[in-house]
Amino acid sequence: MRPEPRHRALALRTRLFTAMLVPLLAIAVLLGLAGATLIADVVRRTNDRVLGGALGAIAETVEVERGEVTLDLPAAAFGMLENSERDNVYYRVAVGERLLTGYADLPAPAVGTVEIDTPGFRFATYRGQKIRIAEVRRALPRIDKPVIVQVAETLDGRASLQRRLMIALLVGEIVLVGMAMLLIRPALAWSLRPLARLRSAVEARDTRATPDLSPLQAGLLPAELRPLSDAFDHLLARLDTATAGVRRFTADASHQMRTPLAVLKVQVALARRGDVRALGEIADAADRLERLVTQLLALARAEEAGTSPPVERVDLREVAIAAINRRIHDAIEAGVEVQLDAPDADVIIAGHRTLLFEIVSNLLDNAIRYIGTGSSITVTIVGGDASASIAVADDGPGIGDGDLRRLGERFLRLSTSAGREGSGLGLAIVRSAAQRLGAQLQFTNTKPGLRVTLRFADLADPAAQVPIPPTQ
Repeated sequence: MRPEPRHRALALRTRLFTAMLVPLLAIAVLLGLAGATLIADVVRRTNDRVLGGALGAIAETVEVERGEVTLDLPAAAFGMLENSERDNVYYRVAVGERLLTGYADLPAPAVGTVEIDTPGFRFATYRGQKIRIAEVRRALPRIDKPVIVQVAETLDGRASLQRRLMIALLVGEIVLVGMAMLLIRPALAWSLRPLARLRSAVEARDTRATPDLSPLQAGLLPAELRPLSDAFDHLLARLDTATAGVRRFTADASHQMRTPLAVLKVQVALARRGDVRALGEIADAADRLERLVTQLLALARAEEAGTSPPVERVDLREVAIAAINRRIHDAIEAGVEVQLDAPDADVIIAGHRTLLFEIVSNLLDNAIRYIGTGSSITVTIVGGDASASIAVADDGPGIGDGDLRRLGERFLRLSTSAGREGSGLGLAIVRSAAQRLGAQLQFTNTKPGLRVTLRFADLADPAAQVPIPPTQ
C-alpha cells in the first residue's frame, strides 16, 4: 500500500505574515468606515455653518417699515455660497402663506417645526436635485403672521469635498498597509533568526560521523524557543543514556562471552577427536553461557533508561516465596538450607514486582553459590504501618571489610569467590534494580555471613509514599 500523501503545512513565516496582515487589514477597514462617517459629518457641519451664515445675513435684513415687511438682500450672503462646483443657490422669504421674495416652489416647512431665531437644517429634493435647506422663523413687531426665511443649495460641492477627503483617506490607508507589509517581512526574518540558529545547530549534527548527543549550542534563544531547546536537549540526554547502555551491554557481552566461547571451541575440537568427556564440558560451558546472557539481559533491564516502571501493589511475602521456589532446587543440590521469616499477614508496598523478584532471586543465587555446603539462608520480611523491608542473610564465610564497599560493582570477583563459577553481575543487578525502585540497599557484614537489606520509603510520610493503585 502506498502511504497516504501528507498535507503540506504552511511555512511558519507565511503563518505569521498572514496572522499579522489579516488583523491589520481588518483594522484598516474599520478605520476606513469610521473615517468615512467622520468625513461625512465634518463636511455636513462645515457646509451647514456656511449655509447658516448666509441665512443669518439675509434674515437680519428683514424689517418692518410702515406696517409692511421689507427685505434688502445682501450680495455677500450669496457670495458665501459660491464654490468651484457652482452649486445652485435658492432662497425664499414668506410672511405666512404670502411669498415676499424668492422661489415660490421651494419646499416650505411646517411653521410649527421651525424655531424662532434658531436656524434649522434639512435635506429635500427640488427640481430633481438633492438640496440642503437652512431655515429660520422671525417674529416681527406688529406682524401677526410668522416670517419664514429659507436658503438652499445643491450638494455638488459637498459631494466633491467628501469625495476628495475619502480618496485621501483611502490613499493614506493603502500607503500605511503597503509600508506595513514591506516592514513586516524583514521584521519576521529578524524575529525568526533564533529559530534558524536552532535549526542550523540541529542540522550540524548530521555532518559528523560519530553521533553528537551533547546539548545544543544555539546561542541566546527567546523565551518561546527555550522550552523547545530544553526538550530537545533532554531528548538527546535520554538518547545518550540509552545508547550508552547499549554500548556498555555490547562491551560487557563481548568481554564476558569471549572465555565461554573459547572453551566451547576447544571442547568441540576435542569432541571431534573422539573425547567423550568433551560433551560434558560443552554442556557445562553452554549452561555458563546461558546464565551469563541471562544476567546481562537482567542487568540491562535493571539499568533501562527512561520513565520509572509502573507502580503496582506488591506483596513482599508472595515475592519472597516465588523467589525461594525458583532457587530451591539449586539450594538442595548445594546442600544449603533456605528459611523464610515473615509475618502471616501480607506486607503490601508500592513497587514493581518483576524488579523485586529479580533482586530477591539474585540475592538467593549469590548466597547459594558462595556460602558453601551445610550453611543456611534466611529471608526476613518486616512490615508495619510506617515502613517495610526485606533482607537476605547467610551464615557463610562472609567477606572482608575492604570488599564491603565494592559490592554491587559490575563483574566484581572477590577473593572469597575464587574457584566458584560466576559472572560478578548478581549484586550489580540488585543495586541497579533497587535504584530504579527508589529503595535503600544496605550491605552488612555479620561475621560470619553477609546480610543484604532492602528498605522502602517511610509509608507513613505522604511525601515519600508512592500511591498504590487498587487491585484489578
